[in-house]
Amino acid sequence: MFDWNDLKAFLAVARGGSTLAASKSLNVNQTTVARRVESLEAALGVRLFERGQTGSRLTEVGRDLVAEAEKVERAASAFGSRAQAHQRGLAGTIKLTCTEIVANLSITPALGHFRRQYPEVAVEMVITDDPLDIEAGEADLAIRSGRTLPASDLVARKIADYEFALYCSREYAARMGVPKTLADLKDHDLISLDTALGMLPAVAWMVEQAGGKAPSHTSNSMTNLYHAVSAGLGVAPLGCLLADGDSELVRLTDCIPEAGASSWILTRRELKDTPRIRAFIDFLVPHVQRDLKAREERIRKMREQRAANDAEAAALGASA
Repeated sequence: MFDWNDLKAFLAVARGGSTLAASKSLNVNQTTVARRVESLEAALGVRLFERGQTGSRLTEVGRDLVAEAEKVERAASAFGSRAQAHQRGLAGTIKLTCTEIVANLSITPALGHFRRQYPEVAVEMVITDDPLDIEAGEADLAIRSGRTLPASDLVARKIADYEFALYCSREYAARMGVPKTLADLKDHDLISLDTALGMLPAVAWMVEQAGGKAPSHTSNSMTNLYHAVSAGLGVAPLGCLLADGDSELVRLTDCIPEAGASSWILTRRELKDTPRIRAFIDFLVPHVQRDLKAREERIRKMREQRAANDAEAAALGASA
């Protein structure tokens, strides 16, 4: 079996064209390089170089083996990098749970940036609207949303605040009209969201404004709630950052004060200072905050453009 240092000498001579050039790149003496190449040739039972006064030229076998040697070199480099990452605690797997809508809107777009900074840390996503038991170890991290967090021993860091309003689809508005007052909600189809954590506060508020009218469609998924509104099934509260960017939805109310929510990232106390967990939290929170701010700005410009287009259309209609 050959020595890895012999393989490094082989690659250095192949790249430099001589044992002298290889000795400089490896920072060893020329005799050592020559000895290592001879040792490799003896171990493999093949001749790798034709030696001459002008240097060392790869034989046909040598040329064929360079690519394989480079694969070993890359594997050794990756092995060393991963070992160093483990030494720093910046390697391994993080198990993160969140809802599908949060995963799609905020987390997944950020993961590519995170992996470029921490290539040895893998993030395993558990996407569910049901709250996993973080304290029992069902996940390392969780992103939770709500008006408040329930009391627990978990460590939480706030990510952002979110606003909700009532929406319907353009198709629904054309077919059923839109409520002119909150009391008019009783005359419309309502869509409810009811999860393991109970009814979404914004849905409870909507049902109350509609005089307790029973919803005509119920889901246990925030993602499905959004698609139900888009499909024209009725009126429902949606997060403004999501719905205001959809030109096929009609916003029916201002933001609902009673329905505001926040999001937090949570972990167990014994994990909070684990390097890979700390690195992920410290990366994710500001990244998502910047992304949400940029999204708010894009939505603001879209709404201004829509208002300008509507005003122009109205002016053209009046002049006609």
